[in-house]
This record gives sequence, C-alpha cells and structure tokens, in this order.
Amino acid sequence: MNIVTDGPPAGFEPHDRKSALTEPWEPLYSRKTDRAVVLGLRASPAHANSRGFVHGGLIGALADNAMGLSCGAMLGHTGGLVTVNLNVDFLASALEGQWLEFDTVFVKPGRTLCFAQAFVTADGQPCARANAVFKVVGGEMRRTG
Repeated sequence: MNIVTDGPPAGFEPHDRKSALTEPWEPLYSRKTDRAVVLGLRASPAHANSRGFVHGGLIGALADNAMGLSCGAMLGHTGGLVTVNLNVDFLASALEGQWLEFDTVFVKPGRTLCFAQAFVTADGQPCARANAVFKVVGGEMRRTG
C-alpha cells in the first residue's frame, strides 16, 4: 500500500470548524457529502502515544466531532448538539504516517435525539467504530435527508 505523506486525498479541504481542543492536532481536513462531514488527518507524533500508535482519545474525540457535525448537517440544524453517549470500539492500531478518516453513517436522526455511527479507517483499513447519541438543543431545524 502506498502511503502519501504530502497532503490529503482528493476531495478533502482544510477543515473550517476550529476549536481549542483540535488546534494542537492541526492540520485537520474535511470532505462534505450530502449526508455527512468526513474528517481526516495524517497521523503525526502529535497524535500518537509513547508507542507510536494514534491515541485512542484522539480517535474518540474526532469520531464524536465527525458524528456531531454530520448530524447537524443532516438535520439542517442551526443550534447545537450535545453528546449524551459515546462508545468507541478499537479494532486495530493506527500508526504515525497513516491517513485517518472518520466517516459517519446515520442510524436514526431525529428532532430531539440523533443516533449515529462512525467508522474510522487508517490507510483504508478499519481501526475503530464509534456510536453516539446526541441531544438536539436550541436553534432551528430544516431536515435535509
């Protein structure tokens, strides 16, 4: 498998949603589809634990982020979403240098709760899956899907 180290795959642009939590992990990238916001990054030492594996906390945080953004986009929601439950299953190790993608599949978007599942891949191979429930708070909603 070829590992590309000089930029994101086609379709990914610099992620436009910044936060203090994710700032140390930059650069982050995103690709928007009609049903999801897919996040991506090239794993570097800033993303890894002392053994060179991508840290599970980073995987959990970015899976949560991707699912929340995707639920908001899918629902056309202008307010916020608050995570009420998050589960992450680690399937394999992700390593420095690999391209990680956080892709969301909806289980049940709703008006008050949104259930989502994300699959995380490292160079195209599954390394984690996450499930979350989000409470829809404030704002207006225009369902898009």
